[in-house]
Amino acid sequence: MSETAATPVLELRELRRSFGGVKAVDGITLSVLAGDVVALIGPNGAGKSTLFALMMGELAASAGEIHLDGRDMRRLSARAHARAGIGRTFQAPRLFAGLSVWENILAALGARTNRSDREGPPPADALGEVGLYERRAELAGSLSQGQRKRLELAMVLALRPRLLLLDEPTAGMGVAERAAVMELVMAAVQWRRLTMVFCEHDMETVFAHADRVVVMDRGAIVADGTPREVREDPHVQSVYLGGGFSHGGAPR
Repeated sequence: MSETAATPVLELRELRRSFGGVKAVDGITLSVLAGDVVALIGPNGAGKSTLFALMMGELAASAGEIHLDGRDMRRLSARAHARAGIGRTFQAPRLFAGLSVWENILAALGARTNRSDREGPPPADALGEVGLYERRAELAGSLSQGQRKRLELAMVLALRPRLLLLDEPTAGMGVAERAAVMELVMAAVQWRRLTMVFCEHDMETVFAHADRVVVMDRGAIVADGTPREVREDPHVQSVYLGGGFSHGGAPR
């Protein structure tokens, strides 16, 4: 966990986004420090996906502020956010199925932003980190769901980000594959000294890897603390977790 005196990598101040009369994000204030691994959880419709889109510059905020390393990111495009050091994955991986694994890496580098001036490992290392270097000549469309997730992660890592935003990194996977993918993610976070915010529905994954859990409901933050604090929060249990946790730590 980072020192509290540190300057936040990401800071949201009274962030709001409405769609007509629906307040999808309603006054979110959140600071994420360097090295933090923050899980964002909440029921369907809580506003998590909208918040991710705001943090990446894919949506414009109705009100409020977004700062990256103290820089005001409002009115900047998603491409500008990538240039600034934010890497983003999606619940359904966005790949070029007709291109090879390696060509997808090159496409990410060329289409999203030019990060050649940024210090860090070369792009090929990203494939090695996710276990796909030996499959670099294969078509992305031939990969399994878990391998597609790995490739998308490699595409983001190749851009040498400072902040990772991962949307449902284990969606559609079995227990063993979830554990394997998260082991790769956490190894990359530690080796590259990244900060990460990830949205995840699997509570075992959340509590195994997050050092901080932020809970959203109806566009607002209703809890923010350590996994233990959030697990024991009565309001979280009643709103999101259906009355509590099973022995294994998953919602019941």
